[in-house]
Amino acid sequence: MFGYDIGISGGVTSMDDFLEEFFPGVYARKHKAKEDNYCKYDNQGLQLFTSSLYLAALVSSFVASKLCTKHGRRLTMQAASVFFLAGVVLNAAARNAVPLFLSEIAPVRIRGALNILFQLDVTIGIFVANIVNYLVSNIHPWGWRLALGLAGVPATMLCLGSFVIAETPTSLIEREQLIEGLAMLKKIRGTGNVDAEHQEILHACEMARQVKQPFRNLMKRSSRPQLVIAIAMQVFQQFTGINAIMFYAPVLFQTIGFKNDASLLSAVITGIVNVLSTVVSVVLVDKVGRRFLLLEACGQMLITQVAIGGLLFVNLRATNELQHGVAIWVVVLVCLFVSSFAWSWGPLGWLIPSETFPLATRTAGYAFAVSSNMVFTFVIAQAFLSMMCHLRAGIFFFFAAWIVVMGLFVIFLLPETKNVPIDEMTEKVWKKHWFWKRFMDEEEEERR
Repeated sequence: MFGYDIGISGGVTSMDDFLEEFFPGVYARKHKAKEDNYCKYDNQGLQLFTSSLYLAALVSSFVASKLCTKHGRRLTMQAASVFFLAGVVLNAAARNAVPLFLSEIAPVRIRGALNILFQLDVTIGIFVANIVNYLVSNIHPWGWRLALGLAGVPATMLCLGSFVIAETPTSLIEREQLIEGLAMLKKIRGTGNVDAEHQEILHACEMARQVKQPFRNLMKRSSRPQLVIAIAMQVFQQFTGINAIMFYAPVLFQTIGFKNDASLLSAVITGIVNVLSTVVSVVLVDKVGRRFLLLEACGQMLITQVAIGGLLFVNLRATNELQHGVAIWVVVLVCLFVSSFAWSWGPLGWLIPSETFPLATRTAGYAFAVSSNMVFTFVIAQAFLSMMCHLRAGIFFFFAAWIVVMGLFVIFLLPETKNVPIDEMTEKVWKKHWFWKRFMDEEEEERR
């Protein structure tokens, strides 16, 4: 559902029928023979069409936090899908609930892989949107209406599916449904030998009940490591430049000289790469760890962003078209960039915040993570086309600089969470990290 939203926007905004009806000024500029390659889509209203989704999601992420705690993850997903069928107002509610749901229900040894299935579905949604954009681009004049209307299909799937799935044992016990919680834990683990995990959940829930104001508790010094990590992962995820490329892949490929059908087809190719590369993360995340995938991707993304920027700086002027061979290389580099993101910052940007917070602040902390993502997704979506107009090829160097910062952040401040039980993060991760342990030590002193 969320992936379809991401993928469909850029395709629709490159369709002539849509531009002619809603953004005639952009349509006229697009078809001027001498119009600046980098500026033909520079329009704040057009960018707001895409980015407005994230303003709604920003507000609803905090509503979703309350819903998750009070009524459970399952009901929150049901509510999100029903509202989505009327509009995208509560879309972020599903984005709040699903990663928490997966992290709580998964066995520790495969928690990363199961959680990343969420991101895999997002990439499939983007890919399906790219296919739809390609197929409806020649249906005049209502192809864009069909593309937008089909968003109801994944929303319906989520709504129906939410009646079939189980609630997490943690959520049941958190809401004092103790017998049901224990029974659900035995069911999803496939064994009656769950005493140790059950006691961990009971202890976490008891600690959580002592926290009456989880949002206020997030402001305590002992919550700072998880909060900083969660927000930083979301901000960095956007400043890789991925959503700028995925939103506007059709527009980007038109900018470098592909015609409309060819640009949409190129976006389909990147969509396929996105899906297949996310599968790589599912396979490797619990074997090689989170940090390895993030650092490898930083190197690969840095090289590709610099290479794309260099090719465009040398070869693409205001009014010319790229030579066919150069344009193909740009598509290849975009695919390499997308692949590295898809097995690293894409899925891990959601996995790591969902597994690091203690239960007492888990839904509140994750709400902050989601809202941070939505703020910066909005900023990038709203600014990208204008930035491309003013910075030209330099926009890729802008994102490359941020990737360097991200790599340093992972090296020095991000601990490894592979194979650590979700309710033992404080003892086994934060209290042993060279930097973050000082925040935990002060909490211990206050207790004494």
